[in-house]
Formats: sequence, C-alpha cells, structure tokens
Amino acid sequence: MISSDDTYALKSEDERQRRLAMLSQPHMRPLMEYLKWVKSDCGHDIPSFDPCDAGVNARVLFLLEAPGRKAVGSTFISRNNPDQTASNMNELLMKAGIPRSITLLWNIVPWYIGDGKRIRGARKSDIDQAMPYFQKLIHRLPRLREIVLVGKNAQSARAVILRHTSVPLVDAPHPSPKNFNTRPHTKTEAIQIFSELATRL
Repeated sequence: MISSDDTYALKSEDERQRRLAMLSQPHMRPLMEYLKWVKSDCGHDIPSFDPCDAGVNARVLFLLEAPGRKAVGSTFISRNNPDQTASNMNELLMKAGIPRSITLLWNIVPWYIGDGKRIRGARKSDIDQAMPYFQKLIHRLPRLREIVLVGKNAQSARAVILRHTSVPLVDAPHPSPKNFNTRPHTKTEAIQIFSELATRL
C-alpha cells in the first residue's frame, strides 16, 4: 500500500485519483477556488496544490520556480512527484522534521514554461506576469509564518514579494539533481536551513 510520504507516490494512478478526490476537503476548498480563478484569468493550465499538505492551514510556504513536466503529468505540485527534484525536496523536509501538516509547496510561476521536452528558466517577464496571482494567494494563507524562496529564480522576486507581505522570507538552495550533484555543499546548506526552520515552527 502506498503511503502519502512515499518517494514517487504520484507515479501511481490510484494515488493520483485519491488526491484528486481530496481537493474538495475544507483545507483545500479556498485554494481550489483561487486556482480556478487564476486559470480562467491567465489562460494557462496549472497543476493543483497537494491536498496531503496543509492547504490554507500552512505555516510555511515553500516557493519554487515553475512546474516541471512530471508535475504537469501528475497534475499536482508535490514532494511525491516522480522526479528527482521532488524526491530531494521530500528528503530535505523529512530529515529536517518539518511536519507535512504545516507545509505548502508552490511556484513563483505556477504554470509550465517549457517546450514539452524540457523546462526553461523563469524570466523576469514570467515572474512579473505571475506576481499578481501570488499576491492573491498570500491572502488565503492566514496562518503563514515563513516563506522559503527555493532557488535563485524564486529569490529574484524577493523585493516584489515584500511589497505584498510582512511574512519573513528565507532563502534556500534549489533541490534539483544538477544543483545537489555538482555542488554537494548546497545539500548540506539546505538541510541546515530546513532544520533551523523546523525549530522556529
């Protein structure tokens, strides 16, 4: 039987269907209404928040760059997507002891910006287009205590984000396999940052 925390859990069609059914739960309902509005307004197809996370009860938001192909395929922004970045993120959160019940994962640009074969880096124009939607998201997370900007592209929006929230921002390295494999110190740094975060939450 698949556990919600299993690496690559969303490789299972049964698990994807189970999570789709969970999107109507109370902690997810306001976020799904928000997502419906964003999709209608921007015209992009956007993966959903993971209902196994905290939803509107989140105390910490991990803000990455943009959804990859596996997130598009699973239809969720999740630590359980079948790709190495998601696996690394899951490992970091579990090693740090950050309870899933207080976390939410999202992207600074919530729609896919690749060509179907590979994702490209988020440009300033992408981030500028996405920021009004992020502003609306923050208002739906009343218990939020910290925002973790994961990777340099998410961190490039720091000044704009600070115009819309007084929630403290924390920088962390991106958990991509390229980053962790070619710069091993970044994984150590990420574990330390996440562990310090756990003590504050």
